[in-house]
Amino acid sequence: MRKILIVDDDQKTRELLKTYLEKNQYEVILSHDGESFLAALQAQADALSLVILDVMLPDTDGFMLCRQVRQRSNVPIIMLTASSDETDRIVGLELGADDYIAKPYSPRELLARIKAILRRSAVDTPAARYYRFVGFTLDLMERKVLDPDGAQVALTGLDFQLLKYFVEHPGIILDRSLLCEETRGRDSGPMDRSLDVQISRLRLRLHDDGKQPALIKTVRGAGYVFSADVSVSSV
Repeated sequence: MRKILIVDDDQKTRELLKTYLEKNQYEVILSHDGESFLAALQAQADALSLVILDVMLPDTDGFMLCRQVRQRSNVPIIMLTASSDETDRIVGLELGADDYIAKPYSPRELLARIKAILRRSAVDTPAARYYRFVGFTLDLMERKVLDPDGAQVALTGLDFQLLKYFVEHPGIILDRSLLCEETRGRDSGPMDRSLDVQISRLRLRLHDDGKQPALIKTVRGAGYVFSADVSVSSV
Protein backbone atom coordinates (compact mmCIF):
# COMPACT_ATOMS: atom_id res chain seq x y z
CA MET A 1 0.00 0.00 0.00
CA ARG A 2 1.36 3.44 -0.97
CA LYS A 3 2.15 5.65 2.04
CA ILE A 4 1.47 9.41 1.94
CA LEU A 5 2.60 12.00 4.50
CA ILE A 6 0.39 15.10 4.76
CA VAL A 7 1.06 18.28 6.72
CA ASP A 8 -1.81 20.76 7.12
CA ASP A 9 -2.71 22.86 10.16
CA ASP A 10 -6.45 22.55 9.59
CA GLN A 11 -7.77 19.51 11.46
CA LYS A 12 -10.94 19.12 9.37
CA THR A 13 -8.91 19.19 6.15
CA ARG A 14 -6.46 16.62 7.50
CA GLU A 15 -9.17 14.23 8.59
CA LEU A 16 -11.13 14.64 5.35
CA LEU A 17 -8.07 13.83 3.25
CA LYS A 18 -7.12 10.91 5.45
CA THR A 19 -10.60 9.37 5.20
CA TYR A 20 -10.85 9.95 1.45
CA LEU A 21 -7.39 8.66 0.59
CA GLU A 22 -7.70 5.61 2.84
CA LYS A 23 -10.90 4.70 1.01
CA ASN A 24 -8.80 4.77 -2.14
CA GLN A 25 -6.26 2.33 -0.74
CA TYR A 26 -3.55 4.69 0.49
CA GLU A 27 -1.94 4.67 3.91
CA VAL A 28 -1.94 8.20 5.32
CA ILE A 29 0.25 9.80 7.98
CA LEU A 30 -0.88 13.19 9.28
CA SER A 31 1.12 16.11 10.68
CA HIS A 32 -0.20 19.43 11.93
CA ASP A 33 2.96 21.55 11.86
CA GLY A 34 6.54 21.59 10.65
CA GLU A 35 7.99 19.95 13.75
CA SER A 36 5.65 16.94 13.65
CA PHE A 37 6.13 16.68 9.88
CA LEU A 38 9.93 16.50 10.13
CA ALA A 39 9.67 13.89 12.88
CA ALA A 40 7.37 11.76 10.70
CA LEU A 41 9.66 12.27 7.70
CA GLN A 42 12.65 11.12 9.70
CA ALA A 43 10.83 7.99 10.85
CA GLN A 44 9.14 7.11 7.56
CA ALA A 45 11.43 8.53 4.84
CA ASP A 46 12.27 5.22 3.17
CA ALA A 47 8.64 4.05 3.14
CA LEU A 48 6.98 7.19 1.76
CA SER A 49 5.54 7.28 -1.75
CA LEU A 50 4.49 10.95 -1.72
CA VAL A 51 4.42 14.07 0.49
CA ILE A 52 1.72 16.76 0.55
CA LEU A 53 2.78 20.14 2.00
CA ASP A 54 0.53 23.02 2.95
CA VAL A 55 2.35 26.31 2.35
CA MET A 56 0.96 28.10 5.43
CA LEU A 57 1.81 26.44 8.76
CA PRO A 58 1.90 27.80 12.33
CA ASP A 59 5.62 27.24 13.00
CA THR A 60 7.18 27.38 9.52
CA ASP A 61 6.10 27.28 5.89
CA GLY A 62 5.81 24.62 3.23
CA PHE A 63 8.67 26.11 1.21
CA MET A 64 11.12 25.54 4.04
CA LEU A 65 9.86 22.00 4.48
CA CYS A 66 10.10 21.37 0.74
CA ARG A 67 13.75 22.43 0.83
CA GLN A 68 14.44 20.11 3.77
CA VAL A 69 12.71 17.17 2.09
CA ARG A 70 14.78 17.68 -1.04
CA GLN A 71 18.00 17.64 1.00
CA ARG A 72 17.33 14.07 2.01
CA SER A 73 14.88 12.49 -0.44
CA ASN A 74 13.54 12.50 -4.01
CA VAL A 75 10.04 11.53 -2.84
CA PRO A 76 7.37 13.30 -4.96
CA ILE A 77 5.96 16.48 -3.40
CA ILE A 78 2.59 18.19 -3.94
CA MET A 79 2.21 21.67 -2.46
CA LEU A 80 -1.10 23.19 -1.38
CA THR A 81 -1.41 26.96 -1.56
CA ALA A 82 -4.27 29.27 -0.67
CA SER A 83 -2.67 32.07 -2.63
CA SER A 84 -3.67 32.80 -6.21
CA ASP A 85 -0.30 34.47 -6.72
CA GLU A 86 1.76 32.65 -9.34
CA THR A 87 4.90 33.42 -7.30
CA ASP A 88 4.03 30.78 -4.68
CA ARG A 89 3.74 28.14 -7.38
CA ILE A 90 7.00 29.10 -9.04
CA VAL A 91 8.90 29.17 -5.74
CA GLY A 92 7.59 25.70 -4.87
CA LEU A 93 8.66 24.28 -8.23
CA GLU A 94 12.07 25.91 -7.98
CA LEU A 95 12.58 24.27 -4.58
CA GLY A 96 11.81 20.85 -6.04
CA ALA A 97 8.05 20.33 -5.72
CA ASP A 98 6.54 18.08 -8.37
CA ASP A 99 3.09 19.68 -8.50
CA TYR A 100 0.88 22.22 -6.77
CA ILE A 101 -2.84 22.66 -6.11
CA ALA A 102 -4.52 25.97 -5.32
CA LYS A 103 -7.10 26.05 -2.53
CA PRO A 104 -9.96 25.46 -2.52
CA TYR A 105 -9.68 22.10 -4.25
CA SER A 106 -11.68 18.90 -4.28
CA PRO A 107 -10.35 15.63 -2.85
CA ARG A 108 -11.05 14.09 -6.27
CA GLU A 109 -8.70 16.56 -7.93
CA LEU A 110 -5.99 15.85 -5.37
CA LEU A 111 -6.45 12.11 -5.87
CA ALA A 112 -6.08 12.53 -9.63
CA ARG A 113 -2.86 14.48 -9.16
CA ILE A 114 -1.52 11.84 -6.74
CA LYS A 115 -2.27 9.04 -9.17
CA ALA A 116 -0.64 10.93 -12.05
CA ILE A 117 2.55 11.59 -10.09
CA LEU A 118 2.83 8.04 -8.78
CA ARG A 119 2.17 6.67 -12.26
CA ARG A 120 4.98 8.82 -13.66
CA SER A 121 7.26 7.80 -10.80
CA ALA A 122 6.68 4.07 -11.25
CA VAL A 123 9.84 2.13 -12.07
CA ASP A 124 9.80 0.72 -15.58
CA THR A 125 11.79 -2.31 -16.68
CA PRO A 126 12.15 -1.84 -20.44
CA ALA A 127 14.75 -3.55 -22.62
CA ALA A 128 16.44 -0.18 -23.06
CA ARG A 129 17.74 0.75 -19.62
CA TYR A 130 20.53 3.29 -20.16
CA TYR A 131 20.41 6.54 -22.13
CA ARG A 132 23.84 8.18 -22.55
CA PHE A 133 24.50 11.72 -23.75
CA VAL A 134 27.57 14.00 -23.50
CA GLY A 135 28.97 11.92 -20.65
CA PHE A 136 25.72 11.69 -18.66
CA THR A 137 23.95 8.38 -18.06
CA LEU A 138 20.21 8.11 -17.36
CA ASP A 139 19.30 4.80 -15.71
CA LEU A 140 15.62 3.92 -16.17
CA MET A 141 15.73 0.98 -13.78
CA GLU A 142 17.12 2.87 -10.80
CA ARG A 143 15.62 6.20 -11.91
CA LYS A 144 18.82 8.15 -11.52
CA VAL A 145 21.21 10.21 -13.62
CA LEU A 146 25.00 10.15 -13.31
CA ASP A 147 27.21 13.00 -14.48
CA PRO A 148 30.44 12.48 -16.49
CA ASP A 149 32.38 11.99 -13.23
CA GLY A 150 29.99 9.27 -12.05
CA ALA A 151 28.31 11.40 -9.39
CA GLN A 152 24.52 11.25 -9.09
CA VAL A 153 22.67 14.32 -10.31
CA ALA A 154 20.08 15.62 -7.82
CA LEU A 155 16.75 15.49 -9.66
CA THR A 156 13.16 15.52 -8.48
CA GLY A 157 10.77 12.92 -9.84
CA LEU A 158 9.33 15.55 -12.16
CA ASP A 159 12.80 16.55 -13.38
CA PHE A 160 13.64 12.93 -14.10
CA GLN A 161 10.40 12.38 -16.01
CA LEU A 162 11.03 15.46 -18.16
CA LEU A 163 14.62 14.46 -18.93
CA LYS A 164 13.49 10.91 -19.70
CA TYR A 165 11.01 12.24 -22.25
CA PHE A 166 13.68 14.45 -23.82
CA VAL A 167 16.25 11.64 -24.21
CA GLU A 168 13.59 9.36 -25.66
CA HIS A 169 12.86 11.99 -28.35
CA PRO A 170 16.21 13.62 -29.24
CA GLY A 171 16.24 16.06 -32.13
CA ILE A 172 12.45 16.41 -32.16
CA ILE A 173 10.76 19.72 -31.39
CA LEU A 174 8.40 19.10 -28.47
CA ASP A 175 5.71 21.69 -27.84
CA ARG A 176 4.85 22.99 -24.40
CA SER A 177 1.44 21.32 -24.22
CA LEU A 178 2.94 17.91 -24.95
CA LEU A 179 5.68 18.33 -22.35
CA CYS A 180 3.19 19.44 -19.69
CA GLU A 181 0.89 16.55 -20.52
CA GLU A 182 3.74 14.04 -20.31
CA THR A 183 5.17 15.36 -17.04
CA ARG A 184 2.13 16.72 -15.20
CA GLY A 185 -0.75 14.94 -16.83
CA ARG A 186 -2.37 18.19 -17.91
CA ASP A 187 -2.01 21.02 -20.42
CA SER A 188 -0.55 24.37 -19.44
CA GLY A 189 -2.35 27.68 -19.59
CA PRO A 190 -0.95 30.61 -21.58
CA MET A 191 0.33 32.27 -18.38
CA ASP A 192 1.62 29.11 -16.72
CA ARG A 193 5.39 29.41 -16.25
CA SER A 194 5.88 26.15 -14.36
CA LEU A 195 7.36 24.35 -17.39
CA ASP A 196 9.83 27.21 -17.95
CA VAL A 197 10.89 26.96 -14.31
CA GLN A 198 11.36 23.23 -14.63
CA ILE A 199 13.36 23.56 -17.86
CA SER A 200 15.63 26.15 -16.22
CA ARG A 201 16.14 23.88 -13.21
CA LEU A 202 16.95 20.90 -15.42
CA ARG A 203 19.45 22.94 -17.46
CA LEU A 204 21.13 23.98 -14.22
CA ARG A 205 21.39 20.37 -13.04
CA LEU A 206 22.95 19.36 -16.38
CA HIS A 207 25.33 22.36 -16.43
CA ASP A 208 23.62 23.57 -19.58
CA ASP A 209 24.15 27.32 -20.04
CA GLY A 210 20.77 28.97 -19.61
CA LYS A 211 21.69 31.86 -21.93
CA GLN A 212 23.13 29.67 -24.68
CA PRO A 213 21.95 26.13 -23.92
CA ALA A 214 23.56 23.31 -25.86
CA LEU A 215 21.40 20.43 -24.62
CA ILE A 216 17.84 21.72 -24.18
CA LYS A 217 17.29 24.42 -26.76
CA THR A 218 14.32 26.74 -26.99
CA VAL A 219 12.62 26.87 -30.38
CA ARG A 220 10.80 30.19 -30.30
CA GLY A 221 7.08 29.81 -30.86
CA ALA A 222 7.36 26.03 -31.13
CA GLY A 223 8.70 24.49 -27.92
CA TYR A 224 11.95 22.79 -26.93
CA VAL A 225 14.36 20.32 -28.53
CA PHE A 226 16.93 18.02 -26.93
CA SER A 227 19.88 18.49 -29.27
CA ALA A 228 22.47 16.04 -27.87
CA ASP A 229 23.27 12.71 -29.49
CA VAL A 230 21.75 9.92 -27.37
CA SER A 231 22.84 6.28 -27.29
CA VAL A 232 20.61 3.58 -25.81
CA SER A 233 21.61 0.23 -24.33
CA SER A 234 20.47 -2.44 -21.90
CA VAL A 235 23.85 -2.75 -20.17
